[in-house]
Amino acid sequence: MKIIYYGNPVLREVSKEVTEITDEIRQILDEMVETMREESGVGLAANQVGLTQRFFVGEVDGNVKKIINPEIIEFGKEEIELEEGCLSIPGIYKRVKRPEKIKVRYQNEKGETVEEELNEVWARVFQHELDHLDGILFIDKISPLNKRLISKRLAQIKKEGN
Repeated sequence: MKIIYYGNPVLREVSKEVTEITDEIRQILDEMVETMREESGVGLAANQVGLTQRFFVGEVDGNVKKIINPEIIEFGKEEIELEEGCLSIPGIYKRVKRPEKIKVRYQNEKGETVEEELNEVWARVFQHELDHLDGILFIDKISPLNKRLISKRLAQIKKEGN
C-alpha cells in the first residue's frame, strides 16, 4: 500500500463509519499491518493509505490491534508529553501532550465490540490514529513556534509527496 503524505486533502477528511465488516475490510486491515511494519510505524490509519473509513491498525510490543469505528469514552486526568511522529509526515518528530490513560470502545475485525482501558504507548497510538480519522494531524497540536520551525520541511513534504 502507498502512504499518503502531508498536503494530500484526504488526510484532512473526516472518515465515514464502517457499517459492515467484510472480508475486503479484513484484507485491507491485514495489508495495512504489513505496510505499517514495512515503514517501521506503530500505527496506520485508513486515510493514510487513501481510504476514508473509520479504521486503523496499531502494533505495540508485537501486539497487533485492528480497530474499527473507534471512540474514546473516557479520558484520564493525567496528561503526559511525549515525542510523536507520523508516517505521513516523514522525518518530523515533536512533543505532544495527551492523556496518559483512556477508556475506548471499538469493533475488532470479527465485528465484536471491545471496551478496554489503554495507557502509555497504546493510549497514545489510539489517540493519534483516531485524530487521523477526524482529519487532525499531530502537528496541529504543537506550539506555533514549533510549527514555524518545521514549516520549510512541511512545504517540502507537501511538494514532493503529492
